[in-house]
Amino acid sequence: MSYVHSAHRKGNDVSDQHHHGHHHHQQPSLRHRLGHLLTPHSHESADKLDSALESSARGMRALWVSLAVLGVTALAQAAVVAVSGSVALLGDTVHNTADALTAVPLGIAFVLGRRAATRRFTYGYGRAEDLAGIVIVLTIAASAAFAGWMAIDRLLDPRPVAHVPAVAVAALVGFAGNEWVARYRIRVGRDIGSAALVADGLHARTDGFTSLAVLLGAGGSALGWQLADPIVGLAITAAIALVLRDAAREVFRRVMDAVDPALVDRAEHALREVEGVRGVGELRLRWIGHRLRAEVAVVVDGEATVRQAHAIAVDAEHALLHAVPRLTAALVHADPAPVPGETDPHHTLAHHAAA
Repeated sequence: MSYVHSAHRKGNDVSDQHHHGHHHHQQPSLRHRLGHLLTPHSHESADKLDSALESSARGMRALWVSLAVLGVTALAQAAVVAVSGSVALLGDTVHNTADALTAVPLGIAFVLGRRAATRRFTYGYGRAEDLAGIVIVLTIAASAAFAGWMAIDRLLDPRPVAHVPAVAVAALVGFAGNEWVARYRIRVGRDIGSAALVADGLHARTDGFTSLAVLLGAGGSALGWQLADPIVGLAITAAIALVLRDAAREVFRRVMDAVDPALVDRAEHALREVEGVRGVGELRLRWIGHRLRAEVAVVVDGEATVRQAHAIAVDAEHALLHAVPRLTAALVHADPAPVPGETDPHHTLAHHAAA
């Protein structure tokens, strides 16, 4: 007997999943706190009627607030670049501008992700976040190329930097703006489970440290070393390249439907604890935007009735929704336990699998 149970729900994010398996009544260790800091998870309350839409709304709000703060920061730095001629500050300004503009494709992706699934886009539009990630990677690459080109040009044709104190102040403004945006994006990204938003926040934090590097160039220029400014500009270009590498890797993993193997282990463990589940077969998880979907085959008693198999499948889905953060839907297929000498119930599909 073969039975398939499919989950159909709107906006049911099961946001109380966080406190299943995360006990906060004990004093957390330093390792736990560091893991808590770096791992996206949810603290949303269980009584939200539509947490999926609320998540997208919070993501949108974080993006536009970040765009405003980084936009003001970049404009202030650009004004100083115009009067000082500092290529180190120019590189930092270009990077901050590019970082601010990442809000545009991510914002579009969040808007699309809120649209209902259709007969053409049966999984909805959540994968628009992956397309936005590609645009962000290309933007970072363009900013690295421009900053590097300007630094090399100034290295070959050294010129003094004017208004050095203003350059130093602009560098501090860049650091403050980026650090504030980083904290805000990371906090909201973890709350709504958006890896893209968390990555963007970590990117902003890196930008803040590159802003501090401009201070070194300003100090060298104040001491009369003209090459300090373009050398710091090249260092900033290298930092942007490192961010580009990490961002490209994350986007590639999402496009290829990669998930953290620990999530798969967690899902398997939860399924094996369900009464009536004798084994766990093929288990697949995939990100669709900032939400997860699951497909799994579980082994049940071959003598179970359809209703009994259905009840086990429902319990298995329920266990998954509580155990796996950001999981919003699961499709559970129930297979009968094998009987010695009995033909594999899937033998008619074997030639398709071989093909």
